[in-house]
Amino acid sequence: MNESSRRHAAPLAPDTARRSRVPRWLRILLPALLILVWFAGAGVGGPYFGKVSEVSSNDQTSYLPESADATRVQERLGDFSEQNAIPAVIVFAGSERLSDAQVEQLQTAVDDLASIDGVLPDASPMIPSEDGLALEVFVPVDSSSEVGDVVSEMSAQLRAAAPDGVESFVTGPAGFTADLVEAFSGIDGILLLVALIAVFIILIVVYRSFLLPVAVLATSLFALTVALLTVWWLAKAGVLLLSGQTQGILFILVIGAATDYSLLYVSRYREELRVQQDKWTATMRAIRGSFEPILASGGTVIAGLLCLLFSDLKSNSSLGPVASIGIVFAMLSALTLLPSILFAFGRAGFWPRRPKYEPEVVAAEGGVPSRGLWPRVGRLIRRRPRAIWIVTAVVLLIGAMGVTQLQAQGVPQSDLVLGASEARDGQAALGEHFPGGSGSPVSVLVAEDQLQTAADVLLGSDGVDGVAVLSTDSPSGTAPVTADGISAFGPPGTPAPEPTVSEGEVLLQGTLTDAADSAAAEQTVRELRAAFAADGTDALVGGVTATAIDTNDASIHDRTLIIPIVLLVILVILMLLLRSVVAPVLLVLTTVVSFGTALGVSALVFDFVFDFPGADPAVPLYGFVFLVALGIDYNIFLATRIREESLHHGTREGIIRGLSVTGGVITSAGLVLAATFAALSVIPILFLAQISFIVAFGVLLDTFIVRALLVPALMYDIGPAVWWPSKLSRRRAVA
Repeated sequence: MNESSRRHAAPLAPDTARRSRVPRWLRILLPALLILVWFAGAGVGGPYFGKVSEVSSNDQTSYLPESADATRVQERLGDFSEQNAIPAVIVFAGSERLSDAQVEQLQTAVDDLASIDGVLPDASPMIPSEDGLALEVFVPVDSSSEVGDVVSEMSAQLRAAAPDGVESFVTGPAGFTADLVEAFSGIDGILLLVALIAVFIILIVVYRSFLLPVAVLATSLFALTVALLTVWWLAKAGVLLLSGQTQGILFILVIGAATDYSLLYVSRYREELRVQQDKWTATMRAIRGSFEPILASGGTVIAGLLCLLFSDLKSNSSLGPVASIGIVFAMLSALTLLPSILFAFGRAGFWPRRPKYEPEVVAAEGGVPSRGLWPRVGRLIRRRPRAIWIVTAVVLLIGAMGVTQLQAQGVPQSDLVLGASEARDGQAALGEHFPGGSGSPVSVLVAEDQLQTAADVLLGSDGVDGVAVLSTDSPSGTAPVTADGISAFGPPGTPAPEPTVSEGEVLLQGTLTDAADSAAAEQTVRELRAAFAADGTDALVGGVTATAIDTNDASIHDRTLIIPIVLLVILVILMLLLRSVVAPVLLVLTTVVSFGTALGVSALVFDFVFDFPGADPAVPLYGFVFLVALGIDYNIFLATRIREESLHHGTREGIIRGLSVTGGVITSAGLVLAATFAALSVIPILFLAQISFIVAFGVLLDTFIVRALLVPALMYDIGPAVWWPSKLSRRRAVA
């Protein structure tokens, strides 16, 4: 007879004789030590919430594969320029032709920028537009400075100094970097606050208690704090790469997962308190009952996340171990800290709805509640299992058809940040008066003896407005290149500047006619690469546009490779856990269908409700990894309890009993996880907003449709064969 059967088969006698033999002093000391250890970890790790920016980077190039052309060009930039700078493109635009007095005033304003810490000298000369309505100037910003603060100060100073009727914009790489910095600035504050408030409200509603939600939130927050401390030092040592995006996902994932695992433990602990008078015995039995599903659930999530290590993109491959560390501490806190806190409070932790010691009542119930929503759902499934799973599956498959509307080929850099953006407005003003790619040129690394050949390819492209070569001999740092060679400065007869040569190579820059983040610019770069390959020129093409192309291509490769690996890994884990082949296959298939529906509905919402410009290729991959790994979580909670009940009551009765017992806790866990991922939408980044919606909607779909109706109805219809080939598939119900 299994543990569930022994616990509920008959009324228990007073448990004074069955109390644990563990000495009383140890029962007090062990939980106290565990609480102190977690408090110490949280105390040390707390200050690191404000220090993540010290070890993180949002530079897209740093996450590309080392073999990517854009990466190799980026690594060599320092060989051709003494400055370690990010260019800021300043645009002044007026409604009327700019006067000489206005130009002089604007030149003074630009010169005054040198007084700002982080602004490097040697700004370019002002470049007037052909229509005379605008000016453009390039100002280098020290990449080691706080770029966001520097750009903000530049912007404020220029606005104050600009003449009436003239608008100023700071755009280009520095401007867009500042946008990202500002967007991610709310991670340590508003994101965490919104997530914790949402979880707290849900827990209050679920438990109608005050102490219990505080204990659960403390468990989640302490897990996050210690996880962040660990990740910070690993990033500091260069073992892991950390970005604002990864940080936000880590916060949400740890809070959501730790709360889910805590809810499972609380449910078990409440059950035990009804049949055990001694709280130590109840605690130990609750831990034993929770250990396997929590470990299996967390292990499945970790296995899915670690599949990201196969990714070519370091932003993906680094998320795997970072998030896995978070899940490890989420499991540890739910199995050590929370039991210790609840042991300290005992039944008072559930106040004012304290669980009573009532073994006779529990035995009369058979260990399963007879009233409430989930027993009613169980009775409905018992009556019409086949109709329920067929209708549910058809509805889900119809929703999944929306996947065809998902545009996940990448989005322009100017659309990465939601809401107002000076850099985006500046890019639009730049495109009105100058070549759209000004400030973000295409960079071509080529052998010195192929300089002119490569320049001719660039000059022959309709998408390139002009070509220059980096030269320390030139006052501006570059020298124009024409079909006749490098142009000289000054009167006729003045020698042309010598190009800067490093390791026998030179660096050419081509000004794109289209905005660097546009589809037209990407097409130009692809055509240039093809042209270089066709004429045998050994050239590497980099720059902002090339980085976007290489990132998108790597994302599509990762998506195609990793999704099947995740499915295979999770399938194997479920087979080992459930000692079955049929049940794991069904669980994985239903989860995949659920993901398809979530992605399909999300695509329609993105297109017709939010009017998003598209999606990053990594969005489906991230959505898949989170939804499949986390969706399997709830199936594991359900399936392990069904198997436990089936061992004594038979498969079909075990399904109804398992659904009735786990319904409330899984629903609560789903609401918590959906709320935490929904909190990601407070960070105004398109990628995070899309992941937020996909995962939140998908989790609710899993919780209320897939796990509540589709899975139990399908398993009920199949019957004992669902456990094939284990002995349980041939076992009859015990009377």
